[in-house]
Amino acid sequence: MILIDRFLSDEQDPKAVEKVLGKLNDMLTTNEELIYLAVQKRPAVNLLPDCIVVSNKRIFYCEPANFGITMNFKDISWKSIKEISFKEEIFGSKFICVPQHGENIITEYIPKVQARKLYQAAYEQLEAYKEQLRQAELEDKRAQQPAPAAPVIETIVPESIPAEEPVAETYVPPVPVEEPEDETTLKLRKLKTLYDKQLITQAEYEAKKADILDTF
Repeated sequence: MILIDRFLSDEQDPKAVEKVLGKLNDMLTTNEELIYLAVQKRPAVNLLPDCIVVSNKRIFYCEPANFGITMNFKDISWKSIKEISFKEEIFGSKFICVPQHGENIITEYIPKVQARKLYQAAYEQLEAYKEQLRQAELEDKRAQQPAPAAPVIETIVPESIPAEEPVAETYVPPVPVEEPEDETTLKLRKLKTLYDKQLITQAEYEAKKADILDTF
């Protein structure tokens, strides 16, 4: 059962609120909750005011008919609403609902305080619905993305080491070992060097050469 008192906080017409809530009580779906109710107030005669009710799932438009004996209800869900707004005028405010398709729904003579709170409640619910829609789209995109490929582990096979080719042996002739010169030959060689460099005369060379050979 819907409590009426919470919808009378901004000088709404009690009779209109009671009648509307009595009808809406049987129209709400599972987990649907009424958030705010605004009652029209015409400047002259206001016997049968229209009402607008915001729930967490839709907006209800309630219009008395047959001199108040019956009431017509129209509703529009949040997914069908593009945007909402209100415009303050001399006598109350206009509450404007812009649907995704079709003409704007305009309700006049909503008291200014009620129009502000009606707009605030409707705006919050519309944005909450859009956010849920964005999150659902993100989840769908994540689900459609391919899973990351498993890392490829490369196995490195060591290359076979070719067998060494036999190396042909090359014959190297032995190096002849020169025998050391004897003392006489060494002296004669040094003497000849001195003569070739013109450090001694030929006479001296011949004399010393004779001395060396005599000693030998």
